[in-house]
Amino acid sequence: MSDVRISGLHKSFDGHAVLHGVDLSIRRGTLLALLGPSGSGKTTLLRVLCGFEHADRGTIEIDGRRVAGDNLHVPSEQRRIGYVPQEGALFPHLSVADNIVFGLPRAQRRARHRVAELLELVGLPASFADRAPQQLSGGQQQRVALARALAPSPTLVMLDEPFSSLDAALRLETREAVADALAAAGATAVLVTHDQGEALSLGHEVAVLWRGRLLQTATPEALYRQPVSRELASFIGEAVLLPGDALRGRVTCALGDLPLVGSVVDGAVDVMVRPEQIHLRRSDEISPADETIGATAAWLDATVQDVTFHGQDAAVVLDVPSPAGRTTVRSRVPGYRSPRPGEQVRLAVDGEVTAYARG
Repeated sequence: MSDVRISGLHKSFDGHAVLHGVDLSIRRGTLLALLGPSGSGKTTLLRVLCGFEHADRGTIEIDGRRVAGDNLHVPSEQRRIGYVPQEGALFPHLSVADNIVFGLPRAQRRARHRVAELLELVGLPASFADRAPQQLSGGQQQRVALARALAPSPTLVMLDEPFSSLDAALRLETREAVADALAAAGATAVLVTHDQGEALSLGHEVAVLWRGRLLQTATPEALYRQPVSRELASFIGEAVLLPGDALRGRVTCALGDLPLVGSVVDGAVDVMVRPEQIHLRRSDEISPADETIGATAAWLDATVQDVTFHGQDAAVVLDVPSPAGRTTVRSRVPGYRSPRPGEQVRLAVDGEVTAYARG
């Protein structure tokens, strides 16, 4: 598989700019999740990378070979890229085996080259080879589509929101099977998605595209804990944003005196806390001697305003009194510890928080 390097990539349609100078590097063997809201340019970037669209400016190199740039456009069929579309797009009149070998030379098609091996790779039994696609579940069809993409031993595999049409349980099972297959094949892959959970759970790295610009590329953990902007913090999961004052690696806000992750200039900031960092206890569960146990800030009094129960967890809206007035924050707690509206609780923040300089 290959390294991929994209430099200064621009693309417009009818005078409307869709990609604005995108720079992106993908290491060999990496699964990169390309994340962004609808209209951010994800599909356009995928289509330009695959060669389905011409780049206006910029360059693309795959394994050191330039395939776009300086009036150069290598056709898609010569880029050795495997492509898995949203719906799988299997041919209904062909068997599973014939779908898998469809893009191979005639002799290999006749010999059903690597069909059993590829079915095993994507977690399907060899007996599925003679089935029609319509005899398979949606998740199984997506695995066959991946097997077809891997059959020609491509330099790069592109997955265009391949799980979006599946129900929740099947989506999770298929995600795991696809990730395992890509890892077993040592594939370099790009997964296009607007689902934050999908990107964070599958990607070795996540690149966030926003209005045609690449805002941040990082590991899932770094992206979630240290998003580069307030807007990105709110897009990647839930975020509690509060005014505060930073000084020498700590920040003071309505939730107490908290340690900062990363560096920020001393002074007025906006503090970003993830809801799951806000731990709750009933008032009678904490003695004065235990006030700082299990958290990086002292326990504060709060009143539960509202609770939304999700089963495994619950979203809790809290009213927190402070010298500057009352502050409303959201916490996320295990479902079995869900409090009741109106209940008096105590809260504390666990772990480091992120801050953004104002002005």
